[in-house]
Amino acid sequence: MEIKDRIVNYWTKRSESFAKLRHEELHSYMSDLWLTEILKYLPTKPCKILDVGTGSGFFAQLLAKHHHEVDGIDLTHSMIEQAKLSLKQLSDYNSKINFQVMDAENLTYADNSFDVVISRNLTWTLPNPQKAYSEWYRVLKPNGILLNFDADYGNEQFYQQTPQQLPPNHAHLSVQPQLMQECDLIKNSLEISHKLRPQWDLHILKQLQFQKISIDNTLGERIYKFQDKFYNPAPVFLIYATK
Repeated sequence: MEIKDRIVNYWTKRSESFAKLRHEELHSYMSDLWLTEILKYLPTKPCKILDVGTGSGFFAQLLAKHHHEVDGIDLTHSMIEQAKLSLKQLSDYNSKINFQVMDAENLTYADNSFDVVISRNLTWTLPNPQKAYSEWYRVLKPNGILLNFDADYGNEQFYQQTPQQLPPNHAHLSVQPQLMQECDLIKNSLEISHKLRPQWDLHILKQLQFQKISIDNTLGERIYKFQDKFYNPAPVFLIYATK
């Protein structure tokens, strides 16, 4: 099976439980924490935003609430179906969001289409993240903003973690062990899992002519304050850059 097929198959199996957790997160204290981190980088005027790897649409829905026009894309069809299902409950701003299946490494948008490209926990899953970064640069307008929230998940071993290594509550608590094993197998086969991050990302962004690049390695401390069902024990970082 091709690696992208394996990735889609994995996230298809997880889509329903993943969407449930993100729906709960959307209606929790976490929404304000994420918005605080995102909005400080965005202009006050409404923006056209591309949410890459939208999953069930968490970021897209947060940003639409703040009057931004958002395209949310994901390679996994069932994730987009979950995002659309969630959107039906939010009729007050659902006209500002468009969800569709699309490959983050091969965007169908025209050059200079978006004010902002944003992503959460996607880059570590990509077979060709350099190609993805190049595509994100292409579709950004001049002076457009990249916000990439991710972690060096290549250093994590999800399946082999024991209860003693994890807090009582965390985001993967309900995921079946065989799915965590499949996640590790996929992750370990990806080239990005063997890079030092976010230093590798910084190098690639410079090669692609991104400007004003900065990395915030303390983001996770502000987002994941509590060891609850949303908790992510991996050190999360933010990569900011402009075109």
